[in-house]
Amino acid sequence: MAETSKYVLGLDAGNTVIKAVLFDLKGNQIALCALDGHSTTPEPGHVERDLNELWANAQQAIRGCIDKAGISPEQIVGVGCAGHGNGLYLLDQEGAPLIGIQSLDTRAAGLATELSQQVGAQLHALCLQKPWPSQTPTLLAWVKQNQPDVYARIGTVLLCKDFITYKLTGRRVSDQSDMSGAGLTRMPECCYDDDLLALYGLSDARDLLPDLLESSDIVGGLSDAAASTTGLAAGTPVIAGYFDVVSSALGSGVVTAGEASIIVGTWGVNQVFSKEPVRDDSVFMVTGFGPERFVNIESSATSAANLEWYVREFVERGGHHDAPFDFCNDRLGEVTPRLDDPFYHPFLYGARLGADYRAGFYGLAGWHTEGNMLRALFEGVMFEHKRHISVLKNAGASFNHAVLSGGGARSPHWPQMFSDCLNVPITVAQAQETGALGAAIGAGVATGNFPDYEAAVSAMTRPARNYKPDPSKRDFYEKRYAAWLDLTERMRGFWSNLNDAS
Repeated sequence: MAETSKYVLGLDAGNTVIKAVLFDLKGNQIALCALDGHSTTPEPGHVERDLNELWANAQQAIRGCIDKAGISPEQIVGVGCAGHGNGLYLLDQEGAPLIGIQSLDTRAAGLATELSQQVGAQLHALCLQKPWPSQTPTLLAWVKQNQPDVYARIGTVLLCKDFITYKLTGRRVSDQSDMSGAGLTRMPECCYDDDLLALYGLSDARDLLPDLLESSDIVGGLSDAAASTTGLAAGTPVIAGYFDVVSSALGSGVVTAGEASIIVGTWGVNQVFSKEPVRDDSVFMVTGFGPERFVNIESSATSAANLEWYVREFVERGGHHDAPFDFCNDRLGEVTPRLDDPFYHPFLYGARLGADYRAGFYGLAGWHTEGNMLRALFEGVMFEHKRHISVLKNAGASFNHAVLSGGGARSPHWPQMFSDCLNVPITVAQAQETGALGAAIGAGVATGNFPDYEAAVSAMTRPARNYKPDPSKRDFYEKRYAAWLDLTERMRGFWSNLNDAS
């Protein structure tokens, strides 16, 4: 590597895995190092992590990435981190880790329902979000009510990537995208608000919130202590970072108002960028990451997690398979779609419309093959994405082109199915580590290597494949989708009764 070359480091911290990915200023991935952490369930519904392990893994991932790249640390001009949104990461008053609650946690489900019933409309009017179990302020209110001793020890409320930024720089900060995505800021100003905190029952929590910056603001330089353990150069600029769904959109090439990002991952994330946030209480959330930069989001755990489950339970069956996802795509490719094909509901982990929703195959006949079942699964996942997108469009967040990313975008079938069903052109992003790339793009903007997001996204992202809708499939998918919606509605009573019986 030439000593004059410049690089940006993007970190992507999920609920368990943390990745350090090095990019050049053209967006080429130079090196990657990832480590998997551990979650614990101290009680049913509680999902926590050891913050000391998170930091240890982050240090190892960063050092491993630099070692793989074989570059001088001084060539890295900036560092950005993206992390999973919501959950609750607490420091005590001395700055030591207190507790790390992940965004899979459901301990506050009852409180979320109670808050929604009592003040949901008032909350939405301020933050464009209603309470839900893993939401940061709902979890904080739960801690206040149920663990007052822990609440009394809190020094700072952070989110996942904020903890890593704190360990890199020594500063306790957060960014607008994460805090607005957590329902902790007044919208569209993206600022803290005392009336908002009061509605959550957190009037005394204002001093616990960290300084709030724009996502691409520089927090400070890397500390000497972090330099010695990560291999980065002391003083390297570190930015405030991103809610990972926003970062993933940037890394896939979406930045301009009217563009859409669809992430076919463990979660299905459907987001449309706009200059003003949509105000509609049917939309899950709106987040902001700069002036006139808003992302309107509909999401749920109803996407490629279904294929992951199918592979785990029926393809691998506890054994070894060289290419299980290729196997599934091959079987799907062997069948010709028909109107009387089976249907599938992708609700293994509930749905946005009801936690009691269940998954299931319907309409199977003796002549159907595994390929028919897989096509039903792919189609059912896509239909739930379409339902989310319909919510966004009905709220005024429309688009005429979308970029597909996430593991599902690697399928040779899913992108074309999305294009045909949504009736819009679909682009598949070249980058696979879009979350880390989005954070690196922010670091490139912050350090003056690009004048703005548009220039950075143009330089550092590119499409891998493009798909256009097949007009001959339009009527087919309209009929199939209508039947799928009807089936969903008919099953609601059954799911409710099933839940009552459990």
